[in-house]
Amino acid sequence: MIFSSPVSSSRLLPAAIPVVTQRPRTPFPLRTVVKMSSTDITSSTTSSKSFAVKPPMHPTYDLKNIIKLALAEDAGDEGDVTCLATIPYNMEVDAYFLAKEDGIIAGIALAEMIFHEVDPSLRVEWSQNDGDFIHKGLQFGKVHGRAHNIVVAERVVLNFMQRMSGIATLTKQMADAAYPAYILETRKTAPGLRLLDKWAVLIGGGHNHRMGLFDMIMIKDNHISIAGGVTNALRAANLYIKERDLQLPVEVETRTLEEVKEALNYSSQTETSLTRIMLDNMVVPLANGDVDISMLKEAVELVNGRFETEASGNVTLETVHKIGQSGVTYISSGSLTHSVKALDISLKIDTELALKVGRRTGRA
Repeated sequence: MIFSSPVSSSRLLPAAIPVVTQRPRTPFPLRTVVKMSSTDITSSTTSSKSFAVKPPMHPTYDLKNIIKLALAEDAGDEGDVTCLATIPYNMEVDAYFLAKEDGIIAGIALAEMIFHEVDPSLRVEWSQNDGDFIHKGLQFGKVHGRAHNIVVAERVVLNFMQRMSGIATLTKQMADAAYPAYILETRKTAPGLRLLDKWAVLIGGGHNHRMGLFDMIMIKDNHISIAGGVTNALRAANLYIKERDLQLPVEVETRTLEEVKEALNYSSQTETSLTRIMLDNMVVPLANGDVDISMLKEAVELVNGRFETEASGNVTLETVHKIGQSGVTYISSGSLTHSVKALDISLKIDTELALKVGRRTGRA
């Protein structure tokens, strides 16, 4: 197979979670242990080079079963009746991946896994890797083998690749604009597809927030309200960690400067597991479309580097650059995954006709 160099960034952070100290100075992505090791998910027919960016890790998520579920959803109990009716089973063809718009490609490694699941004899070649920029009209991959099996896998492959590429494309735009802050997604992902959504964020140059409820103590507004305040919530979290001898990062959401001061005051008086303070909705939208970040900047100055900070709320592609200039460590945006615009990609056997039609419709 031929591969171009994957997109690299000097801003990529270490993959493993360090031992949590009282006040970490260096940002780190929140990534846990995956049920399947890299050797489990990289089969003999899936080139290790395809994994330009490895998936985030999770203790219970089974990527192979997600692929099987997606294929079974399509096949139902009868299989592909159109293929069975129209395509000789042993006919072999070449099919080509075609980009119909510019963007960041994501899902190449996953596509290989899907093709292998359908038919291990299918041969896949790529001219691009996950994370590479592709332009409209580019043929960036080819699959050869039984036509029936290629068509069976086609829609599942494209559904995953288009969604992941859409996420990666927006993430790349947001990450570049957010600099020097780091861009994070949230748990606002498609149910059942979280690992893939978060994988796409990594491919696009972003960083993962917590994978789920299990890998970080994240004290949000409802926890604070139930606990009776920021101090009570932090005290309870510290006790929970100490009693169980855990090494979990702790984040607390603050909505006012008073809550920021309360978190700082409590942490200055006792040993704490707090690692990050979320500054929620401290970016104020203005009538002219701009945002006021003065409250956010004041909060960052109050923290003064003692903890990581995370801006949340009113984060868009138009506002993220200004937010990134506030001095905040991270910026989280649910829009990366909850409002996905799929990148237009197709898989065609007759590419000449496909390009002709695409040019007629402005999609190639």
